[in-house]
Amino acid sequence: MYTFIILVALFFDRGEIIIEGKWLIADRDLNEREGLKWLLKTSSIPVTEILLASNIQDFIVTFEKETPDIILLELDMVNSENWSSFRELIQIYQPILLLTSAEATFEKARMAIDLQALELMIKPFSATKVKSAYQKAMKTLDKKQGSSDKTSAPFFNGSTYESLFISNTYVVEDYIIAAFKLENSEKVGMLFSFLSDYPFKELHGIFPLSDRVVLLFKEACQNSKEQCQKAMRKWEEEFSEPLAIVVRNENSPHIGLNEKFLETQKMLEFTYYYGYQQMIEFEYPADWTHIDPFLAPPEQRTWVDMLTNHDMEGIKKWLYEEFLQLRDPYPDPGLVRIRLTSILAQIRRFMKTFDLDEQLSCEKEYRYIFHSILYDSVLYRSVQNLILFIQKLFLSTDSSRQLFKQDPIERGISYIETHFSNHGLKLEDVAKYVERNPSYFSHLLMVKTGRSFTELVTGIRIKEAKRFLLETAKPIKEISHLIGYHNPNYFSRTFKEIVGVSPRDFRMKKG
Repeated sequence: MYTFIILVALFFDRGEIIIEGKWLIADRDLNEREGLKWLLKTSSIPVTEILLASNIQDFIVTFEKETPDIILLELDMVNSENWSSFRELIQIYQPILLLTSAEATFEKARMAIDLQALELMIKPFSATKVKSAYQKAMKTLDKKQGSSDKTSAPFFNGSTYESLFISNTYVVEDYIIAAFKLENSEKVGMLFSFLSDYPFKELHGIFPLSDRVVLLFKEACQNSKEQCQKAMRKWEEEFSEPLAIVVRNENSPHIGLNEKFLETQKMLEFTYYYGYQQMIEFEYPADWTHIDPFLAPPEQRTWVDMLTNHDMEGIKKWLYEEFLQLRDPYPDPGLVRIRLTSILAQIRRFMKTFDLDEQLSCEKEYRYIFHSILYDSVLYRSVQNLILFIQKLFLSTDSSRQLFKQDPIERGISYIETHFSNHGLKLEDVAKYVERNPSYFSHLLMVKTGRSFTELVTGIRIKEAKRFLLETAKPIKEISHLIGYHNPNYFSRTFKEIVGVSPRDFRMKKG
């Protein structure tokens, strides 16, 4: 899920790696900034410099001037106006990114995934959580963890090690590359020691990284796959840590070692679908296929109905068919994670309907599921966790059915959010759904949200229109119909009144 960054000083004459990072902590709250800085200074993490920023403008200026290795940033300070420039900055320099937010929402999760953040921490967070994130960030810098005493050949060769990470670096020989990855990266030192002691043949070198170990077999090796399989069986006999192996067997002297390494890295991402305790062999890397990461309005309606009716079997069937029956070509894992958070957004609305978000146990469980979707290394586990969470919610709401009828506003808003694309949607339709008089429901809606029925529907439609304008090339006329406007001209006038520019200008400005 994260971008692997190599920011190290290699001292080949001494056979050791010294790693120190320059940090930038950005948070609007002075106490938060100083507290995060103090935690970093008092930890055992080697730091060259700690920079601070109190707003997005200070952050951008400091970032461009100092180019820090690791960033800890409050995501809430990045608004829609500076999102594009901020995102571009991160994509260009690709720092290691830790994010914080006061909101455990679908939107924050989507932004974190889009930025390929290493961690998204929801406030308030504990010192233990922060320190764990610090350690996790440093481990992405440390590509020789636990190996300072394993520097003699063939386990460390400076020129080959460099060639793994730097393109166009000349290497005389062609190599067969294999990558061993543990689900628990904390145990990578143990894996390195095991592989160093294993009697491989025709082996050029063993290279420990922060979360995996790379093996290079000599071009003449004819049985690299068999050797790796035997090593895996031996590992399973001695240890319980799940292990996955990727082997690139094709001899390709015209392809650089760095390119082969990147291909192997990508193939390891398929463990998200395949799981661990198996070996993946390939000659050429597969490409991800694209999926819509957001629930379409009909899918939203399906989820509202399944949750409302406590249709656990329907939910299981939907999730299994959607996520656990995927076949090659697989979608980008990042898009799958966003799609799961889109489902979680519907569950969040269901929780609010029953005030379950105010129950400490449910809220704690929700945050756990939120984190599981973002960071679990295997898709199957995220889906199972989600199913168990929904089952617990249903148990919590079984005793609150009458309360559900007494609190119609959340049900009504949920109904509007899933039926906004119907251009004939009326207040009477929603009032009938929640079993209330239209006038009384309109009054309740205004009291709770501060907006009328028309304002609420319009706001949802304009928000969806913005998404279509930014993320698709659909014509404005088609977008108008998709979001519930029968007349495209009326849609354009309404959009300009609310946003300040026409739909066409909005698309061109953001593009």
